[in-house]
Parts: sequence; C-alpha cells; structure tokens
Amino acid sequence: MDNNILYQLRDISPKQQAGLTDYLSEFLLPERNERLREVLNLRTRQLTIVLEDLFQTQNISAVLRTCECYGVQDVYIIEGQNEFRIHDAISMGASKWLTLHNYPYTSSSKVGCIKQLKQKGYKIAATLPAENSYFTDQVPIEEKTAFLFGTELLGLSEEAIALADYSVKIPMYGFTESFNISNSVAILVSHFVEKLRKSSVNWALTEFEKKELLFEWLQKSIKKPHLIIENYLKK
Repeated sequence: MDNNILYQLRDISPKQQAGLTDYLSEFLLPERNERLREVLNLRTRQLTIVLEDLFQTQNISAVLRTCECYGVQDVYIIEGQNEFRIHDAISMGASKWLTLHNYPYTSSSKVGCIKQLKQKGYKIAATLPAENSYFTDQVPIEEKTAFLFGTELLGLSEEAIALADYSVKIPMYGFTESFNISNSVAILVSHFVEKLRKSSVNWALTEFEKKELLFEWLQKSIKKPHLIIENYLKK
C-alpha cells in the first residue's frame, strides 16, 4: 500500500474498528491523543466553503488555514482554468486536518459539486455584493449552508450563481466594494461559527463522523501507519 494512501474506517470490519483505533493511539503521547479528541469535538459540518476556480495559491492556503482554525471540516474546490494548489508556508499544514473535496475541471464539475452538496442537505449561498443579497446576520444558522466564493478577479461565474439558492454579502461602510477573497472567508466564517457556537443548534459532528476522522488523523500522526495497520489486521 502507498505510504500516502490512508485506510478508511469502512475498510475495517466493525469488530476490529475500536481495537485498531485504540492500538494506533498507543503510538502517540497521551497529550496528543487528548488534543486530537478535543479538536474533534469542536469540528462542524453545519457550514462549508466552496471555492470556484481560485488561482492564487496564497489565497487558497489562507482560506484553508481559516477553515481549520475555526473548526470547519470540509472545503470544496471546483477547478476551472486554474489547477488547485496549496502554498504550504501559508496554510501551515492546515489541509492535513481538513476534508478536501476536489472537482477537476469538466463541463459538469460545478453542477456535480453543488448537486452533491444539496443532496447532503446544504443550502447554497453565493457570496455577491448585490443589492438583493442577504447580509451575513440574515443567514439562518439552523440550515446547513455552503458559502460559494469565486475567482479573485471576476468573482463567481454566472453558472454558479444560477445554481445557488440565494446570495449573501458582508456589510461594508467604505468606498471599496469588496474584500480580498481570504479576508471575506475569514470574516464570514468567524461570524457564522461564533453565532453557531452560542446557539442551541446541534452543529457538532456525529459520533460516527468523529470516529472516521479520528482514525484518519491518527494515521496522519504516526510514521508508516499502513504497516502498523496491516500487521494488526494479520493478528
């Protein structure tokens, strides 16, 4: 098995799952194990970020870092003319702890991504400084929301806007009409996450989602996890 390929919890029989997770935990210090579980309990999928055709790696990486810092687990990337790349010095390894859903460019990649999000119960909110856009305070936190951000120069494509359920904008009081993409994501995510955590909305991951992520994070925290897992499964 390739060192870069991780086992998924569904690859392991239900009888072996708990024992294997406990076994992998033994390769970490108690403080590290505690930290993994602490962060897991603060993760959410109540909101997610969708990036359409971003080309500046520093912006992409800053967005990933923001999402990781605020506990937003999933980021969806729709490629267009630009290939998705991460600037490690800026992301500070944030992508390691996130679940990235990458949609390489095809004629149906936007439709495919947004269709999948809607199937998962998300409302799609296009970020637009338009007159009829909702302000961030008006977005209902009770609904799972995917915030859709467009390319740095041109913003969202007409196709992406048409696929959205509604549009949202950040209040601004100066002459400039828009924020930098990474700043926009940081402001919106900060506002939404803080509002969520102060609410009665059940924003946390399910117990099974936590188990899946913990199993993945444990593998990312130790050397040659595939060999350790294979040896365990042979016993």
